[in-house]
Amino acid sequence: MDQSAAVQALAALAQSVRLRAFRALVVSGKSGLTPGAISDALGVPANTLSFHLKELTHAGLVTQERISRNIVYRVDFERMNVLLGYLTENCCEGAACAVEAKDAQCLC
Repeated sequence: MDQSAAVQALAALAQSVRLRAFRALVVSGKSGLTPGAISDALGVPANTLSFHLKELTHAGLVTQERISRNIVYRVDFERMNVLLGYLTENCCEGAACAVEAKDAQCLC
């Protein structure tokens, strides 16, 4: 992933409705969700949601597939992982990371 693609993906996620929709799609996994299901879950009007799903799709974070009369949206997990890899690449600039792995675990 290059810097331009990373910026585009991060910009797509830098909006509350889009981030919530993306997270809902992550939770749904490979089965994905229809716009109606996302709209109901988030309480976002369908026309507003359509705009946000288009932005996520344009950024390459979400795919869409027509199944019969429905469109199903899914997270592109490979693309998401590439973005995460880009963000963490050289995170410690070759030095040992500041946080030990044992200390980075959630104790919730």
